Amino acid sequence: MASRSTKGLSVLFGVLGTLHFVKPAPFEAIVPKALPRKKELVYASGVAELACAAGLLHPRTRRLAGLASAGLLVAVFPANVQMAADLRKKGSRTAQAIAYARLPLQVPLIRWALKAAREPK
Repeated sequence: MASRSTKGLSVLFGVLGTLHFVKPAPFEAIVPKALPRKKELVYASGVAELACAAGLLHPRTRRLAGLASAGLLVAVFPANVQMAADLRKKGSRTAQAIAYARLPLQVPLIRWALKAAREPK
């Protein structure tokens, strides 16, 4: 059975993955400018988040899903950097503070995903 923290990570990925399809515009806006096909990238990352969410809940796929979740968090980090950079130019101080505070939060999220990958079957 998945631990509470792994279930929490699964819920987080499930909610965010769903939002990629329900409201893709905010996610498209933070895709780094150098990357093409922003909508497709948003949808692809949404699919990846939903797959990770489901995989974390099943003992047979938890290890792979935990590793994939950590990789996904690393892969989307440039989008968080892009958001912080964009808000630095035109965002409120509160929005800027939140965007910059999110950057170091990726580290515990990655650790959380790696912890899930180590859970016993």
